[in-house]
Amino acid sequence: MASSDALLPISAREEDPSDVSRSDPNAETHRSRRPVKGLLAVSFGLLFIAFYVALIATHDGSRRSNDPKLESYETSTSTSRARLAGVSEKSNGQLLNLSGDRNTVAFAWNNSVLSWQRTAFHFQPEQNWMNDPNGPLFYKGWYHFFYQYNPNAAVWGDIVWGHAVSKDLIHWVHLPIVMVADQWYDANGVWTGSATFLDDGSIVMLYTGSTDKSVQVQNLAYPEDLNDPLLLKWVKYSGNPVLVPPPGILPKDFRDPTTAWKTSDGKWRITIGSKINKTGISLVYDTIDFKTYEKHDTLLHKVPNTGMWECVDFYPVSKTAVNGLDTSVNGPNVKHIVKASMDDTRFDHYAVGTYFDSNGTWIPDDPTIDVGMPASLRYDYGKFYASKTFYDQNKGRRILWSWIGESDSEAADVQKGWSSLQGIPRTVVLDTKTGKNLVQWPVEEIKSLRLNSKQFDIEVGPGSVVPVDVDSATQLDIEAEFEIKKESLDKILGDASVVAETEEFSCQKSGGASVRGALGPFGFSVLADKSLSEQTPVYFYVAKGKDTKLKTFFCTDTSRSTFANDVVKPIYGSSVPVLKGEKLTMRILVDHSIVEGFAQGGRTCITSRVYPTKAIYGAAKLFVFNNAIDATVTASFKVWQMNSAFIHPYSEEAVRALSSTSS
Repeated sequence: MASSDALLPISAREEDPSDVSRSDPNAETHRSRRPVKGLLAVSFGLLFIAFYVALIATHDGSRRSNDPKLESYETSTSTSRARLAGVSEKSNGQLLNLSGDRNTVAFAWNNSVLSWQRTAFHFQPEQNWMNDPNGPLFYKGWYHFFYQYNPNAAVWGDIVWGHAVSKDLIHWVHLPIVMVADQWYDANGVWTGSATFLDDGSIVMLYTGSTDKSVQVQNLAYPEDLNDPLLLKWVKYSGNPVLVPPPGILPKDFRDPTTAWKTSDGKWRITIGSKINKTGISLVYDTIDFKTYEKHDTLLHKVPNTGMWECVDFYPVSKTAVNGLDTSVNGPNVKHIVKASMDDTRFDHYAVGTYFDSNGTWIPDDPTIDVGMPASLRYDYGKFYASKTFYDQNKGRRILWSWIGESDSEAADVQKGWSSLQGIPRTVVLDTKTGKNLVQWPVEEIKSLRLNSKQFDIEVGPGSVVPVDVDSATQLDIEAEFEIKKESLDKILGDASVVAETEEFSCQKSGGASVRGALGPFGFSVLADKSLSEQTPVYFYVAKGKDTKLKTFFCTDTSRSTFANDVVKPIYGSSVPVLKGEKLTMRILVDHSIVEGFAQGGRTCITSRVYPTKAIYGAAKLFVFNNAIDATVTASFKVWQMNSAFIHPYSEEAVRALSSTSS
């Protein structure tokens, strides 16, 4: 049993001599936002000037634009953002400042450490940059995944659509790029889009293009051959763009069309994210043929002071069943989710509410936690952005994808040759027990990677850290139950000297897992070295309220995850509903540089990126800990070693092999 001193912040113990300066654990909240995808490159250091110009010139051999709607743009200064086009999400200057010292030298990463960071069962390209998931769908026996991809470098830029297929959402084969920036209407990037199945089974894809003048427009594409189950070739509609920014919307604030859904009068309806001043909005359009559109005078929804809404998603959830619903389903037993990715904060917020088909509007059930508000719900309280759901008609479920960016430096990404991955696909349903929040859970197919397992039942006393005897701790699936001893609970609840802290506690401001309280923290330290000099605690913290009631928080502390100084290391987390009679449960997926945590069946989720320098390969260990002052905790858990998914490069042989092994 290790000493509880190991849970102290690294600064309170012996420092690694290679660590020049410690980083601010809350630094991620101060990071600049990533640049808008596909803006034109301009001189470094100057404010970006946007021009409202008529797109009527010849465009390098592409057809001339003669759309009168686009000719109305006149030169004007844009105040929507001051970020330069072509700059990566992470600028080196920002990351060097994480330690508060511009002279800090970046960590000396070596190829062995960087190679370890590449995941074994999460989707990522063979190399280079990836961001938003695009148009996921299931077609003729194959799951298709499209994504924003830079084929030329490990930083953002030159965005096209990558493409991969799978039989089970876990084992993938990369396919050739499907859409490139080869027309004037997407010359600066083939950006995020969504797929819709029409009544006859055919597919249309709407996507945002950044034109040669950096105006965001919506374009239509469709498969060249519907008999091809791999959908290898796509055709862009000759009449593109099908939508341009309407009056009152700036040319760089109009992007990411949703999957369409059917209205009661048989039309198709979509929504597109935007903003007016600082109010985030979702515009609504109806169409019959996806080529011509009627804009609604009303908005699907808007929330003041939330900024630009990206990657808006809109879909129904059942109030009574745990299955997913097709996007067009509506009725008395249905609620609707509005989700938006907040360009200002880089968080994905959602709210549960009621949709009105007659006028295409939606209202939240609880206005105090509306989309994007400080107290609103999030899919994930860690590193998780630009998410997209789709209805999987194969298994009657709704699947959630999300871009998981890096938390290291751009220089490290360039050195290792890749950047970003996708989270494990999750099922998403309404929590039928609370009726107020979603629950997310890794798709069942992930269990196919489970290898040998061990069961543990451990009583963990106050201030204890217990090593867990597993062979390797780099690729794990952990399912656990925790129970605070009744006598410990009774003592705390009946002790007036225990100060109420529910209203004040937050994972982010708590100081992390090293700060002790009456009823926590307790949980696991993953990707830890033997001495716990590097570790990533994933844990519960139970706080006592002024009304003597208990409130539970779920947190991940990355502040001690690495000795590297050019890494952002926040403390993530939020409260999690725990109903009467429920034990505290969590599931953790560990896959090299990504850790995904799910509390109470997925009511609260946290994804983090970590980059240990010591706790890698055979030196990576697992510990269970209880840093509570008084409470004793019983931990009952099972740990599986996880196999690799072996994602393959494209070849006809790889496709045949995947088809035969997954059938």
